[in-house]
Amino acid sequence: MSDVRFPPGFVWGTATAAYQIEGASQDDGAGPSIWDRFSHTPGLMTNGDTGDIACDHYHRYPEDIAIMRDLGMQAYRFSISWSRVLPEGTGRVNQRGLDFYRRLVDTLREAGIRPMATLYHWDLPAALDDRGGWLNRDVAEWFAEYASVAYKALDDTVEWWATLNEPWVVTDGGYLHGALAPGHRNLFEAPIATHNLLRAHGRAVQVYRSEGKHQVGLVVNLEPKYPFSQSEEDLAANRRADAYMNRQYLDPAFKGAYPDEMKEMFGAAWPDFPDADFDLIKQPLDFVGINYYLRAVTKADPSIPIERATRVRQPGAIYTETGWEVYPPALTAVLLWFKERYGPTPIYITENGAAFYDPPTAIDGTVNDPLRIYYLREHILSVHRAIEQGADVRGYFVWSLLDNLEWSHGYTKRFGIVHVDFATLKRTLKESAKFYREIARTNGGAVG
Repeated sequence: MSDVRFPPGFVWGTATAAYQIEGASQDDGAGPSIWDRFSHTPGLMTNGDTGDIACDHYHRYPEDIAIMRDLGMQAYRFSISWSRVLPEGTGRVNQRGLDFYRRLVDTLREAGIRPMATLYHWDLPAALDDRGGWLNRDVAEWFAEYASVAYKALDDTVEWWATLNEPWVVTDGGYLHGALAPGHRNLFEAPIATHNLLRAHGRAVQVYRSEGKHQVGLVVNLEPKYPFSQSEEDLAANRRADAYMNRQYLDPAFKGAYPDEMKEMFGAAWPDFPDADFDLIKQPLDFVGINYYLRAVTKADPSIPIERATRVRQPGAIYTETGWEVYPPALTAVLLWFKERYGPTPIYITENGAAFYDPPTAIDGTVNDPLRIYYLREHILSVHRAIEQGADVRGYFVWSLLDNLEWSHGYTKRFGIVHVDFATLKRTLKESAKFYREIARTNGGAVG
């Protein structure tokens, strides 16, 4: 590529999530979330880690915003803690919690950084989990109430709103396999949680259309599936894996129906949902956020539940600390696939990044991370290739600004472009942050 500059107005940013960085999870009147409960349950978190302190962003946000400003970031994607704003999930509003986000977005604006807010990044109020959480159909109205509170408080400043982040992970990790909060393992619960997440998304979009004045969208994680072989069994397994992860949430939002494969995979556990629900789910969106980390090469395996497929490790490939294959061409492919299947909805890459080994403490004030630089360079080039082929991609957000709590992995997986010494909470720019600063400064030109 001789010229990899991105279209005028392309947005360069970073992303985080509330429970992973804020700490102070029950300070200033906040209520507990399902992640407070999960992380404090013995045996569920690596090293017994919790988000009680995390990166202490709740108190250190001015420092973190100053870092973003120094890096030339044009936008910042963060999430709002539902239970910080509504401690019981509904009803009483905790003004001190709202005031934190007011200070956050105002400070971002003063730094010339545009806010993108995610309403739900996995931290359901514990009080609502006690009432069934995502298994209770009433959750759609609970979510709409919360969304309205957030919109009214912050929409004057927040330009983009995402209703949900990665609903597939909420369901698969939280209700089917138990690896994430709330820690359930129930085949019959997973489709119900899926459907109520999407109904809640639809209601939050409806509320925004009546109250908001900027843009609202949905964020999904996509993982392109490649068949291990062209055998009938592997091709069928690949279709199931694709339906389960990539089409399960987008098809209802854009086409008003679940993929046919869902009933096949779940059998008696897949309910018949009312037709009217899909009218609610299928709301016009201003954008879709795509989180991309890896592809999967799938091989038929009848012993695996649901997809009846397993991932095949690729010889000679680079793998991250989380065991994810580095395969940038799949990002180009999935962006073009989205355009072909779902039409011209604008796209933001709302997460893309990698966990590689970094030392716990910066060495002489430096953190060298050449693998992360390679990862970012090649994936940004892949986004550019997709744009050249007609994908309407309007921005790119690195995951993540800071090393943080990587959910049940605790603090053992570092995704940040800014290093955090978890003993002292000192922030240090990694070499990847300096590389990304040049990407933003040159609108992609420095990637070539």
